[in-house]
Amino acid sequence: MKKILLSIFILIFTACSSNQFSVATIRIKGSDTMLKLTELLAEEFMKVNPGVSVYVSGGGTKNGIKALTRNEVDICTASRPLKSDEVKIIADNYGSLGMNFLVAKDALSIYLNPDNPVKNLTMQQLKDIFTGKITNWNEVGGEDSPILTIIRSTNSGTHLYFKDHVLNGEDYANKAIVKTTTNSVVEEILQHENAIGYGGMGLGKEITHASINGIKATREASVEGSYPISRYLQFYTLKEPHGAVKEFIDFVTSSAGQHIVEEQGFIPLWKLTY
Repeated sequence: MKKILLSIFILIFTACSSNQFSVATIRIKGSDTMLKLTELLAEEFMKVNPGVSVYVSGGGTKNGIKALTRNEVDICTASRPLKSDEVKIIADNYGSLGMNFLVAKDALSIYLNPDNPVKNLTMQQLKDIFTGKITNWNEVGGEDSPILTIIRSTNSGTHLYFKDHVLNGEDYANKAIVKTTTNSVVEEILQHENAIGYGGMGLGKEITHASINGIKATREASVEGSYPISRYLQFYTLKEPHGAVKEFIDFVTSSAGQHIVEEQGFIPLWKLTY
């Protein structure tokens, strides 16, 4: 009898100890544009929530959405809205249309090598460059040099956003060099004076961010709508979040989280007061 009571006590103690020291886990995957930002948000969140572990990885919006539809992650980070076929998969498998949460606004910048004399391009020129109709910088007021176009991979939400909103759905030039991350786009442009690429406004601070139609990619221009290519960065979940996942999303949209958004060069969801 004593052995039975002792065994029961051990089981109860073990269960209580396990609950007391259990760690909640949040799994996040998706946009490379949002990777560094999400990592920093996760770090700050874990400082004030030591009972939560947040794991963040990139791989592109498309891969993040795939992981979400397979229920492999709690949050997908995305630099574009979900497409209709992606929403259908979620609806068919989970009886939900998914939930989206705005994280920040981002002006999509055009990246140039600092030694390139071209500092401004029109939307039409951008379309013609990235579709291969314009192939030499002297056609847009630059040197007599071939243009090297750098684009993101098809897994990237930025790739699809740029194609839809700048190329008007037309295909990228066949000779375009494909890079998997924004950082690799920046590195390629730094190595080649004649290169051009694109990425988030808050990234690539060591290279030139060209004006478009004479308008620089700034917070003010994006908010007022004069800068022509801006988008929202978002979180997606399968259903309404609860527990640690909800707490993390609430933190991201709070003043503390939005200060981090601003510090990283993105545009917070509202005007912050310091």
